[in-house]
Amino acid sequence: MSEIKAYYFTEEHELFRETFRAFLEKEVRPHVDEWEEAGQLPRELFQKFGEMGFFGLGFAEKYGGSDLDIMYQVVFDEEIARMNSGGLAASIGAHPILAMNHIHAEGSEEQKQKYLIPGIKGEIVGCLAITEPFGGSDVQAIRTTAVRDGDEWVLNGSKTFITNGVLSDFLVVAAKTNPDKKAKGISMFIVDRDTPGLSATNLKKLGWHASDTGEIAFDDVRIPAENLLGAEDHGFFYIMQHFVTERLAMANGGVATASYAIECALQYMNEREAFGRKINRFQVLRHRIAQMSAEIEMNRTFVYSLYRRYSDGDYIVKEASMAKLLATQLADSVVTQCLQMYGGYGFMEEYPLARLYRDSRLGQIGGGTSEIMCEIISKMLIDGQGYQAAV
Repeated sequence: MSEIKAYYFTEEHELFRETFRAFLEKEVRPHVDEWEEAGQLPRELFQKFGEMGFFGLGFAEKYGGSDLDIMYQVVFDEEIARMNSGGLAASIGAHPILAMNHIHAEGSEEQKQKYLIPGIKGEIVGCLAITEPFGGSDVQAIRTTAVRDGDEWVLNGSKTFITNGVLSDFLVVAAKTNPDKKAKGISMFIVDRDTPGLSATNLKKLGWHASDTGEIAFDDVRIPAENLLGAEDHGFFYIMQHFVTERLAMANGGVATASYAIECALQYMNEREAFGRKINRFQVLRHRIAQMSAEIEMNRTFVYSLYRRYSDGDYIVKEASMAKLLATQLADSVVTQCLQMYGGYGFMEEYPLARLYRDSRLGQIGGGTSEIMCEIISKMLIDGQGYQAAV
């Protein structure tokens, strides 16, 4: 274990890493190519994750979780990245990190019984539906509406780029309940997949092939009043609060992706010969590996420290945005340079860098683009804008 990992991870964390890595090597790696071709994960995989308790790491024991500290989730994300499938990481991660986090934090007891408990078991799968054709990072610009009609809410509108948008059993949906109030007029709802008026279409993507990414339409979708998640008109604050978790996860995933690219490159460099010697003896490549590894360790240390601060209750909007910005840029840069070390083989699908190259590109787009990260950071540094945690 490296010194930085020894500082942040206990022996119990590393035992979990060994267990989880063995599970992934047995249940996941042999099937990744098949799932990439199919365009989504099998339902059975979610059930296997649930049976092993991997979806409940940070959730309360009373709902079937393990109530473990946040560094277990860090280990989880790092090991998933080594499977070399951005789609796998996205689909498996979106269920607990995006959908179930909202229910665990804001849900009523009835909602937790209905969705969180079976979700932790992997019996049902969730997704988070915020992004729309006209409103992604600009959350307050969403146009989907929810109008109260007696004991029901009626939803109309559309969502796009929703991970697990086709596969999921339930959706956590952001909608305008008071459009005139803009950001302060957004609420969150739980919508069951089989609700009349809800339809979804799978989108074809450049990368992340193993995850289904849905375009969703709501046409007079009626849901019970009790499906309101949390307080009415508090949705924007819930979303902003959970964005920190998502952006930390993407930052950690960026560092883990870069690390895996180095791992693959070093293995190839140790095997490939040119001009009578292994290419790991060429100074230009050795120095490139050294430079990238230094940048990875710098980013890794920053990300780990933010997870520690977040677990201590700090509201780290600016820092999480910084980490997501730099770590996803780093992943793109490292993967590109490692692909170059493979020469022509790096461009071939049978080698790992081709998929890494496609998948890493989404890091600077999903969860808020790099440009949005810079805007958040600049508003806080230059304009003195603050962000308040939801209460």
